[in-house]
Amino acid sequence: MRVALVQLTSSDDPRANLDRTVSMIRDGADQGAQFVLTPEVTNCVSASRSHQNAVLQTEQEDQTLAALRGLAAELSIWLLIGSLALKTGDTDGRFANRSFLISPAGDIVARYDKIHMFDVQVSETETYRESSGYRPGNRAVVADIGDAVVGMTICYDVRFPHLYRTLAQAGAGILTVPSAFSPVTGDAHWHTLLRSRAIETGCFVLAPAQTGRHPASSGRERQTYGRSLAVAPWGDVLLDAGTESGVYTADLDLDATDRARARIPSYAADVPFGGV
Repeated sequence: MRVALVQLTSSDDPRANLDRTVSMIRDGADQGAQFVLTPEVTNCVSASRSHQNAVLQTEQEDQTLAALRGLAAELSIWLLIGSLALKTGDTDGRFANRSFLISPAGDIVARYDKIHMFDVQVSETETYRESSGYRPGNRAVVADIGDAVVGMTICYDVRFPHLYRTLAQAGAGILTVPSAFSPVTGDAHWHTLLRSRAIETGCFVLAPAQTGRHPASSGRERQTYGRSLAVAPWGDVLLDAGTESGVYTADLDLDATDRARARIPSYAADVPFGGV
């Protein structure tokens, strides 16, 4: 299976982001990809809650979702929209950070709301409180794309290995980790975390990422790490996209999952224990 990871530098303008995203997805399909993946918050990277309130839409109204569903059908590809920032109608005003798996017919096959919120202080000048603007999801999601089963996650989820073990044990052979990773934590942990999740589960890990400095019409500009990765079940890095925006392809030998698990069958060898 050929996959294409779309590496974006999204701004806080959903319309402009959509035009670039459509062009890159077309490019991935032109390169023969059957499965194209975009990063976290494909539609809008913004640190301003007031700006988000002004430009974000609900799932039913969202123009990015509608356009990309149509594009997947036109190109006859599987498409992971890494995530969209969406209004929810919740009384507290918080948004959803929601990933969508779209079929070659343009149908929404699966939705996943990010479970783990990025509430951290990564340095003296860089603090995030994702839970103040987004409400967390509460369920793990797997979906069949014909040749493989996909387990869906988003960004900060990657630090919680039990989620990935659960997805693998539910049948996933591909784990998706669309991200907008901090440069500080990315430089320290990105490759190690993604390779670990692949090795622990015997799964392919596909992590399309936001990259660079994100233009903002309101509030502070964000910066993200880039380096979209595709990792094989044995932990080999098949693709490292570096820091330039663009479309990057890799070919997955889906039988590698069975081979890795036969050599080290740890993903299915949990032993109950007590204590602590």
